[in-house]
Amino acid sequence: MTFFILSAMCLGIATGGTAHAGLADPATQQRFAHYLSIGSTVFLRLIKMIIAPLVFSTLVTGIGHMSDARSVGRVGGKAMIWFLGASLFSLTLGMILVNLFGPGLGMHRTHGGGGSPVSTGGMSLDGFVNHIVPDSIFRAMTENEILQIVVFSIFFGVACAALPEQARIVMAWTESLSRIILKVTTYVMGLAPLAVFCAMAATITTNGLGVLVNYGKFMGEFYIALALLWLALIVAAFVTLGPRARRLVSLMREPFLLAFSTASSEAAYPLMLERLSQFPVPRRISAFVLPLGYSFNLDGTMMYCTFASIFIAQAYDIALPWGTQIAMLLTLMLTSKGVAGIPRASLVVIAATLGQFHLPEEGVLLILGIDTFLDMGRSATNVVGNSLAAAVIARWEGEPAEEPGSAAARQG
Repeated sequence: MTFFILSAMCLGIATGGTAHAGLADPATQQRFAHYLSIGSTVFLRLIKMIIAPLVFSTLVTGIGHMSDARSVGRVGGKAMIWFLGASLFSLTLGMILVNLFGPGLGMHRTHGGGGSPVSTGGMSLDGFVNHIVPDSIFRAMTENEILQIVVFSIFFGVACAALPEQARIVMAWTESLSRIILKVTTYVMGLAPLAVFCAMAATITTNGLGVLVNYGKFMGEFYIALALLWLALIVAAFVTLGPRARRLVSLMREPFLLAFSTASSEAAYPLMLERLSQFPVPRRISAFVLPLGYSFNLDGTMMYCTFASIFIAQAYDIALPWGTQIAMLLTLMLTSKGVAGIPRASLVVIAATLGQFHLPEEGVLLILGIDTFLDMGRSATNVVGNSLAAAVIARWEGEPAEEPGSAAARQG
């Protein structure tokens, strides 16, 4: 699968570059890209189709087998501590590196007085609460509100654990549902190379290879920053997990490439769950930590928010004192946690932050055209951060290196 995904990426770039050069009319390019993107759209819709039942069944099964509600709170508390530390580190590293690289210096943009092309209407306390607390589990599942599904599943799972006799049939049903959905996942993943090819070809057809050259400095320095973040996360993995971290990195290779090539962390979720079970991380922990991580532990998104915000200030020749930058970092730390379910969440956070610190909101236009290419790195980084979080929290919970019966199962 790794070979097929990488081959599809290269073939998609070549196809998109050829189409962009051969189709001079932008309208024709858009139409051709639209037809190409159907393949990736179908794949992502299939992924979204299985996310809600997968999160519900695996989380209820895991929590239902925990001894009590105190275990749920302990795991959740450890997860939030890790998420807070990882987010703060990502934001700080992004702030330091964007000042060191200075990707926006020399652009000398002038403020035209325009507004942001991205709506920040979802950035409010009410919106945050609405994305956490479900008013209907069926609506939450229909709209793939992962955090709301997690909240309902926690209550449901804790109740099952409190009533073991009455919940026996329900637990057996959710375990069967979990296995069936994971089998469906393997079928859907067979379409991953096709989706990767379509996504890359459509993007390059519309924007051309030139966009990679024109914004090469910003993109190159941002990916250097991401690479340093990946290195820091891998070092943290070796510190906390020891030599077993090498196996975790190997198992996360395919989810990493899938998230990178489709620019979607969500696309890699089912595969991450499967690979973590092979590490092994107990399903009761991975099924709990990963959905939380998708809202509270987006390390790549954190770095991008601070990197892009200060880049825009540099592009408009606006000097930001360190005190202002630190205040911006803390603001991003809070506002980024309230964007679950908001489309193009990182751009929304950046636009809101620019307005709050009286920076030109139209600066979002500087990164809007290359956001897809940047989103690829952000999504892949989120996979690294969340898989590491699940493995570390399993270690903190005192889980053995191998789950009971796993060695015997392999021998059988």
